[in-house]
Amino acid sequence: MTKNSKITLTKRLDVTDLAGEKVMIDFESGKYFLLKGSANDIWEYLQHPITIGEILNRLQSEYEVDVNDCLESIIAFLSQIKEYGFIQIEE
Repeated sequence: MTKNSKITLTKRLDVTDLAGEKVMIDFESGKYFLLKGSANDIWEYLQHPITIGEILNRLQSEYEVDVNDCLESIIAFLSQIKEYGFIQIEE
């Protein structure tokens, strides 16, 4: 994954906002996920196709964080939700 990689949401989940955190339920697998902090923001950004660079820019405008740390966190989160089949990544 690079900053130019385009991310597209491939699976719609039932999402509930609960006191500033998101609870996502995948009824197909029966699994649920709790998102908090910047993961909430990233999930919101993914509602429309977006590049990793755009996610990075948006997060940096919201949070005071090192560029490399932020990029590593974004890629780690995206890798995890890609494993569940929630997103598609175009290099």
